[in-house]
Amino acid sequence: MSAFRAALRISRRDALRFKGRTALIMVMIGLPVLVVTAVLTGAATTSITSRDRLDSLLGAADARIDTRPFRTLVKQSADGEIANQREAPRSERPWTPAEIGTLLQGRLLRYQANVVEARLADGYSRIDVFEADLRDPLTSGMRRLVEGRYAAAPGEVAVSPALIDSGVRIGDTIRTWRPDRTVRVVGVAEHPNRPGLREMLALPEGLLPHQNDGNDSGWLIDTAAPVGWPDVQRLNKVGLAVKSRVMIERSDPDDSGPRDLHGLVELGFAIVLIVTETVLLAGPAFAVGLRRRRRELALIAAQGGSGRHLKTIVLADGLVLGGAAALLGAALGIGTGLVAEGLAARRLDWTHGPADVPWAQVLGVAALGVVSALTAAIVPAIQASRQSPVHVLAGRAAVDTPGRAGRPVLGAVLVLLGLAATGFALHRGTLSVALASMPVVFGLVALMPWLVQATGRLAGRLPLPLRLSVRDASRHRVRTASATAAVMAATMGAVALGIGANSTYVSQDARRDSIVPVGTTTIRAWETDDQGWARVRALVQQKLPGVSLVNGLDAKDAQGRPVNLSVAWPENCRRGCHPDYPLGAVEVADQEVLAFLQKRRDPQAAAALAAGKAVAFSPGMVRDGMITLQAEDWEPKVVKTFRVPAVAAEAAESGQAGVVIPPSAVTATGLKVMQRTLYAEYTAVDESRLSIEIRTLVGDNAYAVVERGTAENRFVILLILLAAALVLVLGGTFAATGLAAADMRQDLDTLSAVGGAPRVRRLVVAAQAAYISGLGALVGLVAGTVSGLALTWPLTRIYGGNVGLLNPGATSIAVPWLFLAGVVVGLPLLAALTAGLFTRTRLVLARRVV
Repeated sequence: MSAFRAALRISRRDALRFKGRTALIMVMIGLPVLVVTAVLTGAATTSITSRDRLDSLLGAADARIDTRPFRTLVKQSADGEIANQREAPRSERPWTPAEIGTLLQGRLLRYQANVVEARLADGYSRIDVFEADLRDPLTSGMRRLVEGRYAAAPGEVAVSPALIDSGVRIGDTIRTWRPDRTVRVVGVAEHPNRPGLREMLALPEGLLPHQNDGNDSGWLIDTAAPVGWPDVQRLNKVGLAVKSRVMIERSDPDDSGPRDLHGLVELGFAIVLIVTETVLLAGPAFAVGLRRRRRELALIAAQGGSGRHLKTIVLADGLVLGGAAALLGAALGIGTGLVAEGLAARRLDWTHGPADVPWAQVLGVAALGVVSALTAAIVPAIQASRQSPVHVLAGRAAVDTPGRAGRPVLGAVLVLLGLAATGFALHRGTLSVALASMPVVFGLVALMPWLVQATGRLAGRLPLPLRLSVRDASRHRVRTASATAAVMAATMGAVALGIGANSTYVSQDARRDSIVPVGTTTIRAWETDDQGWARVRALVQQKLPGVSLVNGLDAKDAQGRPVNLSVAWPENCRRGCHPDYPLGAVEVADQEVLAFLQKRRDPQAAAALAAGKAVAFSPGMVRDGMITLQAEDWEPKVVKTFRVPAVAAEAAESGQAGVVIPPSAVTATGLKVMQRTLYAEYTAVDESRLSIEIRTLVGDNAYAVVERGTAENRFVILLILLAAALVLVLGGTFAATGLAAADMRQDLDTLSAVGGAPRVRRLVVAAQAAYISGLGALVGLVAGTVSGLALTWPLTRIYGGNVGLLNPGATSIAVPWLFLAGVVVGLPLLAALTAGLFTRTRLVLARRVV
């Protein structure tokens, strides 16, 4: 124990002396701990239970009685969550307070909630409404008054802070649609569990009309005795749901349920990945400390210290630095998680509860950080115990002993087992493929020293800077292999996830089953007259200034009611089988709309449309030069089937599907054609808000929708992967390059002494960084490509199609070449450029002992 305490004192003193190295190691170990702890803390605070929501649900009441659509038995849990209720004819007589009083004695307070569309400074928005007399002591805690007062009369509302952020102020008036009301803002009140909720608070029926049973309405009740389970069951029998304070307080606060096997496997997989990457990154950093302390350790050995003592000192470095980094990372992670969750809850309308730190999980993560540090220090500790004090005190450079490099046979076996497991896991989901890739990762880690040694034999054919760097890396293959393996693992993960994610998004675009191309805004108002349609056009032109609009057509019956056109199922698909083509939509269109949908002028398709033929974007729809369509009239429901001559044409994109039919084919069936659709090649629009604006003009049967595709999401995902790879690749490369520069200082000084220019020193260090990151990136590219292609199988093969499919769809493979070039070529070049730019070129004269 005395030797161990001495080792701890030496490690603490050394950590304080070499602050830069200490900070590097602590960042590498503490950063994963910080990130994981922040995520766990934020998730625990965001995930709230019924007990956390007691104030917002019940206020000071003993129970909350919720009316249901039917007066049949309600099955619910103890915390008030509804399981189910058998449907029955609705009662014409709504519940009254007198009826409730016969079932449960107490003071009742009415509440109701709904959603309205309110006009704010930037247009109409959907706003939640909660109606209850918040001045009543029974509602204490349901909303926290921030400013002003609660509503005291019909037509008055208090608003949430999120609406204040939207420009609403106390004293303003807000106009709502459905119902058409104008209300005055008298205060600001915040929801305790949803600080980002956009909400208005009024008296019962002060804004909303009276809501009947089952429409989010009911009573808060103050009873003389707690509302127990027998009371809840009695109310359930007559069709009422109950949230009882005493039942919720007695319920288990942990409502997440037992973790299933799948979740445990995912957790274990994540732990292995984090520990492995941390060890590979921190290993070279500990080796840096060992190289700088070689003389100190040699002096200890010369004074009688054994190899065991030297090993204990280096492992103490892992314990001291790992423990400090884990504790600091956990503390900062808790604070970061709480702050980030509070900001996100306000801005993103997340659920928000009291500060909750999952101490068991946080301490487990911190322990993993310490274990990672100790594991990363094992190899340097073994090297320290085997170093020669004579060579070190003589100032001779330390190199790895020649002979067998690593465990190439074991590595090759693990790689082969991983490849076989990957093939077996293709049909068993993404987690199985990920688990199958782990033997490949460990196998390549075991092979890396052999790869470093093998590539070192090619150094004689390289230019001088690369020759020196590759030979030095080969002589110190343990140090080099650790950093290269870290780069390999990071690159492999980024490449695999990049290929899988990109293929998934491309597959979604190809199967989106829409007739309009990506980047199209469609505005439709199918139940309005000519005057209403003119108002819609004027509004759209105002909201989309300078945007070219294309007029679309809609089918109507003789009374002017909308008719739905669709492709009739083929005879062989009437029993629910999947057709061999996507159906898409049926659009009535002229040549202008056809050109818009195809994004070009297609003379053959335009001529066919002018001749009264339909144009199908899926060749499988056309059978014997004809296509079968059906027109469905909703009230009363009448289905009319008709056949139209048709030709197949190529759409603008692979994801488009559907049929374009000329107006003459529609009018030939006795239907009418009217302009009730607009198309625009434009996406910078809030379609939800524009839809509300349109509906306020012409009623509910209108909407605006934007066909965005997945390009934006795809770019964000690949950018995140590139950023993660950047941090890991540069971290591992710079740690190993810094160590290499320290080891090569005497050689570089000799190079400068014989006339080498300062740029040669920079080129040597840059070449060292390029070699480490380049070798790791190339190996990671090969392994990641295999795993990425395997991931595309479970990610892109769909089951179900449109109506239920027993056979899988085709696998989509889309390689993001630009992303791969950035990871495999761009990051090593960036590492080399940065390393060369910050290399010291000053000559340091040293005296050697021969």
